[in-house]
Amino acid sequence: MDHPINLACIIDDDKIYVNLVKKIIEIKKLSQNLIIFKNGKEALDYFKPILENLTEDRLPDIIFLDLNMPVMDGWEFLSEFIKIKNNFNKKITLYVVSSSIDPRDLERAKSFNMVTDYLIKPIELKKFEKIFEREVA
Repeated sequence: MDHPINLACIIDDDKIYVNLVKKIIEIKKLSQNLIIFKNGKEALDYFKPILENLTEDRLPDIIFLDLNMPVMDGWEFLSEFIKIKNNFNKKITLYVVSSSIDPRDLERAKSFNMVTDYLIKPIELKKFEKIFEREVA
């Protein structure tokens, strides 16, 4: 299967995790393109002009969002992204990815309608592949 999705997005400040996921996506050819942001603010700064210019094709098909980041964490990103999400029709699958096993974080993440699932780091390779396969099903 070559590139099941066009554009994937990682919002995470953990360089080791990001490099690992990037390699997996490249080696397994899970996405044609990949964009990476170190925090929620960088991601929002990228998304806002796209939405203002109605260029939805530059929006990712799937987002992997970390919770604990500097500048703007995952919770703040979710709160802001919800406000602008209604400006476009493209379906974006969003996964919260965190090393936190705190049940309160899990419940809070699931309280956001746009969150598909809560994944605990490190993500197993098979689970990661299934996520991308689900996107094209």
